[in-house]
Amino acid sequence: TSITSAAVACGGRAARPARSEEPMPCAQSGLPTSRQPGRCAVARTRPPCAPSTTVTSAQPPARTTATACSTSGRPPYRSRALGRPPRRRPPPAARTRAATGPGPAGVGAVCMGPACPVGAGARIVGSHKGKPRAAAAARRFGRWPGRARAPCTGAMNTAPPPVPGAAPRPLVDRFGRVHTDLRVSLTDRCNLRCTYCMPAEGPAWLARAEVLGDDEVVRLVRIAVERLGVRSVRLTGGEPLLRRGLTGLVGRIAALGAELSLTTNGIGLARTAAGLREAGLGRVNVSLDTLRPERFAAITRRDRIGDVLAGLAAAKAAGLGPVKVNAVPVRGVNDDEIVELAAFALANGYRMRFIESMPLDAQGAWERSAMVTAEEILARLGERFDLRPVGRPGNAPAEEWRIAGTDAVVGVIASVTRPFCGGCDRVRLTADGQLRACLFATEESDLRALLRGGADDAAIEAAWRVAVAGKGPGHAIGSARFVRPDRPMSAIGG
Repeated sequence: TSITSAAVACGGRAARPARSEEPMPCAQSGLPTSRQPGRCAVARTRPPCAPSTTVTSAQPPARTTATACSTSGRPPYRSRALGRPPRRRPPPAARTRAATGPGPAGVGAVCMGPACPVGAGARIVGSHKGKPRAAAAARRFGRWPGRARAPCTGAMNTAPPPVPGAAPRPLVDRFGRVHTDLRVSLTDRCNLRCTYCMPAEGPAWLARAEVLGDDEVVRLVRIAVERLGVRSVRLTGGEPLLRRGLTGLVGRIAALGAELSLTTNGIGLARTAAGLREAGLGRVNVSLDTLRPERFAAITRRDRIGDVLAGLAAAKAAGLGPVKVNAVPVRGVNDDEIVELAAFALANGYRMRFIESMPLDAQGAWERSAMVTAEEILARLGERFDLRPVGRPGNAPAEEWRIAGTDAVVGVIASVTRPFCGGCDRVRLTADGQLRACLFATEESDLRALLRGGADDAAIEAAWRVAVAGKGPGHAIGSARFVRPDRPMSAIGG
């Protein structure tokens, strides 16, 4: 009995029957078939597909699932005939296209396809060994194309628009840490020359044109708050009070709704505290390493301790509280004042915090042996005060202890001996628009190029997410893996 079945005949080939008692002529060309029953002798020429061609055979075809040609005009993949979806490769443009986004050298091309090898937001900044940079990033992040996700086929320089009224998507790194704290450096310049921070002549300052303008700073902070879920912003430097028009800038940033604070050396705070508070500043941190005028002059190379003390008092009076006092004890320099500084803060209603010195000085003179550790700080405080542990509030960098019988709290930031990298929620923006996912990072992402190259908010958001996605597990101080950052603390922002 003859059975007629619909079969594909791409390129002059009829669908293959299992066995045929006699050779069948080619359904389209009419030429003799090849040795293999049902196969067209001229199949290699692959003329256009003729899906309506039929074959009459004494036996049913071996496979009847191949009933349609692929959209490319070629025969269907064998896997489709076996009932499996075909393997698909991204179109050549998606595999080889170099960055075409805004900015010099293609900076800012951003892949937002749902199948990006490093997740939505992979930034294509060029090529790496003939492949898009996103693939190289996938190797760094431990996710290879074709494993967890297929190679990226998404669009460039686009990101999902924020849904009005909905909470922004969290800014998460590959270890699951959610980043809600942004440190913004307003200038790399400082009016002190602290010995543990920079040489007497000061470092090489940034050119004015390299520093972000007010509109650029506000735009980046707005993107962070509205699109990335940042909830607190701290203005740093250098010395942020040296920034011209600071009060107006504070007002614009405060209007975005995030908690706003500022870190300063206190010089100039006496005349600006009230205006900053009125503009929307919430609180201040003031650096003060000694209470002795002659020692202050030796450490900072400036005789300005009176201005700092006046600034502290003005900040408290203006309501910029809790006013925090930061001190960096250095062995043989001011470590004998640890108890004295804590007593000063207790008497004046300030919150004292001691910070272990870190290898971030411009001259590269940091020595671990000169660092006063958290254990030593607490041991000396314990000689005078009864300390009750409070713990680390949230993801704050300081561990805190309450002085028994008072409401005073003393904090210790032990970045070296008690690293808190596992709970870090901070990301930093330098004065020249470079994004740093870690204080000790050796790589930066250039957001200034995106800003000045005409990138939209979606492209900047995507680049920001990619930078944070590559954040490492920790700074590795004390191990063979540690590499000192090129920038000193004054150029990064505290």
